[in-house]
Amino acid sequence: MTGNGRGDVEALREEIRRTRVELGETMELLAARADVKARLRESAEQAKGRMREQAAHAMARVRGQATAKSRFAREQAAGKARLARARTTGKGRAVVPWAAVAAGAVATVVVLLIVRGRRR
Repeated sequence: MTGNGRGDVEALREEIRRTRVELGETMELLAARADVKARLRESAEQAKGRMREQAAHAMARVRGQATAKSRFAREQAAGKARLARARTTGKGRAVVPWAAVAAGAVATVVVLLIVRGRRR
């Protein structure tokens, strides 16, 4: 304490100033909590951001699956095309197994005999 009391007055003023600052900060926090509209807006923005992130993740996953499925389909089609080319000769005619030709000939003969037997 100084002889003229000037130090006490300055200390009190400094304490009042600090108290006002703290009170102002407290009031701002309380006002922010009481502002329901702003809190709802902020919550909605956060939810919107999460939904966009989830949608982007889902789209990436779907695109990846679609790419994999299309690659699989292309590989299957290419395999079937190779198989079809392997079944043809160099001149473009299909190679027919001889057993199938023989079975067709036997069936034709049987049908002809049956038809001929009915006519008599």
